Amino acid sequence: MSAAPLVGYSSSSSEDEDEAKAGAQAQPGAGSCPRAQSPLPSQRLPVPDSVLHMFLGTEEGPEDDSAKHGGRVRTFPHERGNWATHVYVPYEAKEEFLDLLDMLLPRAQTYVPRLVRMEAFHLSLSQSVVLRHHWILPFVQALKDRMASFQGTFVGLEVTSGHAQFLDLVSEVDRVMEEFDLTTFYQDPSFHISLAWCVGDARLQLEGQCLRELQTIVDEFEDSEMVLRVHAEQVRCKSGHKFFSMPLK
Repeated sequence: MSAAPLVGYSSSSSEDEDEAKAGAQAQPGAGSCPRAQSPLPSQRLPVPDSVLHMFLGTEEGPEDDSAKHGGRVRTFPHERGNWATHVYVPYEAKEEFLDLLDMLLPRAQTYVPRLVRMEAFHLSLSQSVVLRHHWILPFVQALKDRMASFQGTFVGLEVTSGHAQFLDLVSEVDRVMEEFDLTTFYQDPSFHISLAWCVGDARLQLEGQCLRELQTIVDEFEDSEMVLRVHAEQVRCKSGHKFFSMPLK
């Protein structure tokens, strides 16, 4: 197998556009006070500064602070009611896979010290797109309808075996994207599991000698061919903080 390139994904979080609203409006009743009577004067108590400061800036939505996300920046600006959405095949890392990663990452970090290990692993079937809140359930249902006939498959760290099946999956995901007027996946995609990410473009440092050393580690790792096989059993859609799973037969 060939070594998979290290790539970075931009991620985004989104807020539910549904807001709790409460209000009350006084309705005049039949037994209102006569005009000659004056209502008792009302007194407004001052609101403490500590309470006022609790709500500063809440109308503008969350602030995009890249420092809180390792320097990563949104691929699109936050807007209330927009949900960042991504379709992918999840990979539950086994102990042997993590052992191999523990060997690969320190070697790669000698060339690019700012590399950070991925917290979770997946193979992307879509780009990150924006969905309005009321589109989420129809979008997911359309995906489920498209995925219903697909069977599970085994794939490698960089997909060679199973590549054709993944192209078929992407084709169906792209059709759903087109139905919702969203961006489709890349042309001639290379399906892979990303192992680490970093801020900025580090391809020049990782190419050449670094990749050759990483490939040697993979080739010499016991049963690496089996360790790097992934059984794709489901397709998952993440929209904001919501997750939807579509099992493959």
